[in-house]
Amino acid sequence: MLRRDFITRLGAAAAALPLAARAQETRKLYRVGFLGDSPAVFADAIEAFRRELRDLGWSEGRNIAIEYRWAEGRLERMHELAEELVRLKVDIIVVPSSIYTEVAKRATSTIPIIFMSHAGPIESGHVDSLSRPGGNITGLSVMLPETSVKTMELLKEAVPALSLVAVIWDPATPSHGPGLKAVKAAGPALGLRIQSVPVHSATEYDSGFTSIVGEHADAVLMLGTPLSFAGAARLAELAIKHKLPLLGAREFAKAGGLLSFGANRVDLFRHGAIYVDKILKGANPAELPVEQPTKFELLINLKTAKLLGLILPPQLLARADEVIE
Repeated sequence: MLRRDFITRLGAAAAALPLAARAQETRKLYRVGFLGDSPAVFADAIEAFRRELRDLGWSEGRNIAIEYRWAEGRLERMHELAEELVRLKVDIIVVPSSIYTEVAKRATSTIPIIFMSHAGPIESGHVDSLSRPGGNITGLSVMLPETSVKTMELLKEAVPALSLVAVIWDPATPSHGPGLKAVKAAGPALGLRIQSVPVHSATEYDSGFTSIVGEHADAVLMLGTPLSFAGAARLAELAIKHKLPLLGAREFAKAGGLLSFGANRVDLFRHGAIYVDKILKGANPAELPVEQPTKFELLINLKTAKLLGLILPPQLLARADEVIE
């Protein structure tokens, strides 16, 4: 009896093994599409995004897979890449900014789209409101109009004598129009005139600076895009060559611009993973509020200030989160 009972139990265990294996094989593997320009531009932010996903219980290859698609500076490829993600039937499409949000929106109205650092989601028409986005798109805003105006205020504090600021912007980037409008509206109260410099690609940077120098601008505010982030070193070089303070995102200050003010992108991407987690667990993107950053960072490149012959107020330097010397 003991022998027969042992054999029976052994057979039952053996029969159960394939069932367990099949259960493991049929476990849902969620697919997250990531549409961006270049892995080099977002490397640290993506690592923060992946780390947060792991902390939330998502393991790549076990219950989640990330499908990366990179335009690599060829913006005309973005539509093709977005459509490819749709054909793969990914569960979510993650995008870094407004320009990619627009591309993804044209590719699908049903797959949830999460933006990691949108400069103007309402102004661009990508959501109905921050509290209730209303469609398949939600995420995190970087408040470009507000941070651009604050950057102008900091610039005026750093260089009180300046009067004309050139703003380089891209007409094809949905959030840049509202950003430029906010800066123009704030200019008179700060005693500043604004020169609009539309630039459609990196090949126009030189001609853009020629126009800026011709108008005798005192400084340059750069409304960023992933392409301009990739070309930050060239932009900083042009600004220093013409003795102009360059303002904008952190990437520009790191490359040789004078200062930057804005949300921390790594923190935004980390928080974006929480949106992915919620949606994969059943949340409706139409009802997930767009979140705004609560932490802003001021970075000052003191080395560049010295190259430009600027003596920055001690009280401004004391408020900086990071000073490059």
